[in-house]
Amino acid sequence: MTRLSPSLIRLIAGPCLALAMAAALSACASTEETPYVERPVETIYSEAAAAMDQERFKEAARLFDEVERQHPYSQWATRAQLMSAFAHYQALQYDDAIIALDRFIQLHPGSEDIAYAYYMKGLCYYEQITDVGRDQRVTQQALDALGELTRRFPESPYARDAALKIDLTNDHLAGKEMEIGRYYLRQGYQNAAIGRFRTVIEKYQTTSHVPEALHRLTEAYLALGVVDEAQAAAAVLGHNFPGSEWYVDSYALLVDANVRPESSSKSWISRAWASVF
Repeated sequence: MTRLSPSLIRLIAGPCLALAMAAALSACASTEETPYVERPVETIYSEAAAAMDQERFKEAARLFDEVERQHPYSQWATRAQLMSAFAHYQALQYDDAIIALDRFIQLHPGSEDIAYAYYMKGLCYYEQITDVGRDQRVTQQALDALGELTRRFPESPYARDAALKIDLTNDHLAGKEMEIGRYYLRQGYQNAAIGRFRTVIEKYQTTSHVPEALHRLTEAYLALGVVDEAQAAAAVLGHNFPGSEWYVDSYALLVDANVRPESSSKSWISRAWASVF
């Protein structure tokens, strides 16, 4: 609905209505926020830093944002953007931190702190990883973000820690595949289970879940009556993890099924690897 101008209202409704309108406008004005007052950038930044020291992280983030809002072209603004993201991270406000970090990365790709920004983004996802019983989307996001850091900045001081966290993240994702595969196996869906166990072996072959995955493949193939594939999986398991409890279990399964557990020849191992993969 189009609003009438004050002068037209006075002409139409007369002085009484004009006075009423003036009183209403005055009342509204009295409830408005305090007018914007620009403050020195050093003052705001010092207050933000003090809030960080006192672990008032949400307040610190607000003040660092204020530095950029009031002084967007100052040298303090760039630093404040990164500090705001760190304050959000410390406050466990990961989504806000990621938004701030993405903005920093977009605006300052040549910054000396750019590797740290990528590292912090990876940490924001990494800290949200949940147990394998839940959705692992954020785990994959952590893997992607940390992987981007190691690819872009392999010599940065953060790359080594990122690589360690990548290994742990891969192990977590493999654990999720194993959980689903074991469920399918219990329910009698051997083909679906085999797909999950093969994923672990092919995609997460450096994780701690590979020996069990090979054993579960042996178990699933035997349940389907595919003896050659079961024997191949057990052979790979025995060759690579001879002292593993999983190999002991696979050996017992094959013996119970009257199947020769393995051959010691290198050619057999090579064929077994080809079969499993």
